[in-house]
Amino acid sequence: SHLLPVSPGQWNPSGKPIAPDARLDIPNPPADAYLALVLHAHLPFVRHPSRTAMEEAWLFEAILGTYLPLLDILDHLEEEAVPGRITMSLTPPLASMLRDEVLMAKFDEHLRKMCELAVLEVDRTRTDPDFGPVAGFYRDRLERQRYLFEEAYGRDLVGHFARLQEQGRIEIITCTATHGFLPLLKDSPESVRAQIRVGVAEHTRLIGRAPRGMWLGECAYFEGLDEILAEEGIEYIFMETHSFEHASAPLRHGVQAPLYMPAGVAAFARDPRSSQEVWSAEQGYPGDPSYRDFYRDIGFDLDHVYVAPFLDPSGIRSMTGFKYHAITGKTDHKNPYDRAAALRTVARHAGDFVHKRWTQARALESHMDRKPLIVAMFDAELFGHWWFEGPEWIENVLRKLPMAGVLPVGASQYLDACPENQLAQPSSSSWGAGGYNEVWLNSTNDWEYPPLHWAGRKMAQLVENHGGENGLIGRALRQAGRELLLAQSSDWPFILKNQTTVGYATRRIHEHLDGFARLAAQIESGSVDEQFLRSLENDNNIFPEVDPTSWSAT
Repeated sequence: SHLLPVSPGQWNPSGKPIAPDARLDIPNPPADAYLALVLHAHLPFVRHPSRTAMEEAWLFEAILGTYLPLLDILDHLEEEAVPGRITMSLTPPLASMLRDEVLMAKFDEHLRKMCELAVLEVDRTRTDPDFGPVAGFYRDRLERQRYLFEEAYGRDLVGHFARLQEQGRIEIITCTATHGFLPLLKDSPESVRAQIRVGVAEHTRLIGRAPRGMWLGECAYFEGLDEILAEEGIEYIFMETHSFEHASAPLRHGVQAPLYMPAGVAAFARDPRSSQEVWSAEQGYPGDPSYRDFYRDIGFDLDHVYVAPFLDPSGIRSMTGFKYHAITGKTDHKNPYDRAAALRTVARHAGDFVHKRWTQARALESHMDRKPLIVAMFDAELFGHWWFEGPEWIENVLRKLPMAGVLPVGASQYLDACPENQLAQPSSSSWGAGGYNEVWLNSTNDWEYPPLHWAGRKMAQLVENHGGENGLIGRALRQAGRELLLAQSSDWPFILKNQTTVGYATRRIHEHLDGFARLAAQIESGSVDEQFLRSLENDNNIFPEVDPTSWSAT
């Protein structure tokens, strides 16, 4: 039990022999330290096949800003045999959307329109010495992205991520099924288990192999969760720093090495120094004046008649991705964006990051009986979508790290080579503001949890009474599970807390809970409305092979 005292000694649950110097078994020069770059790629499941939804732009912008650029740089590193590996989560909602024919057809049309706008922009800015070169850059970039998406990757980004994993370039991990915030689902334990089980199963279906690691939604952990993770085959997870700082025993290596939890699952903790240099709103790299400004966009700056064909059909002004200004500073006056200058800053910032990791490693090694591990954890969408030059920074960092004696490694790669680690119980935590649950449980969103807990208990009851049935009842039970999982997404309370697209998030919660409640009543009455069921199956087609027994206790 996780409540029993835990010895702080070394533990090797894998049973693998331990190399005396704990070096990684990879064909590269010995390193002084290791860095695990962990990118968490996630978006909520947004799919509206019968209409154009503004919220689908979240996916399209992330593909163009983050996922295609990341694949492109990973291809470059692989072609040139640059040593190193990164860890990357592809959450089930994101991977499902990237494999959805309806959404990819919509994205293809969006990409076509952006290429059309790029041609118009090159013509509009032809005589502008400041904006003309930027417009030409956007045209060339979009044409390359169109080639990558349609030809090089065959409109299957998930498949190419999987190929890079087979090549050893990346290590793909899964997430809870819909990024559920597990500490707030504890009142219905079956829901916690289902979020993990379905996440594992969907990853296996889409990627082609079972995941070794899992990114818990919002890095939210509670004591005892490792028992369920171990039962579902998860070998490691990632945590916020203070989970280690408040562990059941003083940690010999702090956050510079993983620990094993009582059930045998390994935990890696975020290194605060490496994250601060990127995340900090004041001192972080993305705020440099030479980088592209995210908020100045021609969707708002130019005449509406000109940009309207490239915006949402409702006519609401929105981002197009064509941005011609640099951050400059805290002023309304923005300098023109200079791509060459921004890339010079990227190289300088990458060099600074690598030098600081080398300095950090040298300071740590004298206090450790092994080479230090630095875990740098970030949302993937920071790179490219929010910080336009972020993918180029990653490429520069990955090229420079091995030359500085700091080797980028995957999490399971490290565990395979260093299987002996300290045993301790980390504390409950999340990586949200405040470090615990307050972002996802407060006066803006607390109303959703009583019905979510009721639905979780009801789903377990439905499975117990009707889990073996086929036909309409079986279909309705599977769809009820999908609606419940979608209602449990941590994205909705996050949106409510931050007061962004509140109406959309509120509507999604109500729609999924209403769909679940109606299906539950129909299952219990033995009379399923097939037309209603079919409409839900068409709209919310995530987890096509969902197994209702995921909500069973065993």
